[in-house]
Amino acid sequence: MKHLDINQIKEIIPHRHPFLLVDYIEDYEPGEFAVGYKCVSYREDFFAGHFPQEPVMPGVLTVEALAQVGAVAILSLPENRGKTAYFGAIDKCKFKGKVVPGDKLRLETRIIKRKGPVGVGEAIASVDGRVVVRAELTFMIG
Repeated sequence: MKHLDINQIKEIIPHRHPFLLVDYIEDYEPGEFAVGYKCVSYREDFFAGHFPQEPVMPGVLTVEALAQVGAVAILSLPENRGKTAYFGAIDKCKFKGKVVPGDKLRLETRIIKRKGPVGVGEAIASVDGRVVVRAELTFMIG
């Protein structure tokens, strides 16, 4: 297994606080897949307004976290170092559960297609083995 800490992640993808949504990468294979985690804390800025009485991580931020994990996989290829992975599309996205403070969000993105600067990742977010988001993410390298 190949691990990456937060500083190593920041060497690969350009995201920074408050929009870096991955705390560590447990395993990855450049150009193939990455598995990372977000330790969800009540101190996240978005919980102040989403929703104060029942804090829930916005689903779109879970999708963004999945995309960031996929970006680690694709941007860790030597030919993509220093580049940025942009969203091209979000397809087949299903929200199946809530993410709340205290959750350890598992993020896995597998690259299933690549052609030139465009690719597709199959992404699954889960908490304690329960799938909370599933999507197909298209990216463009720029």
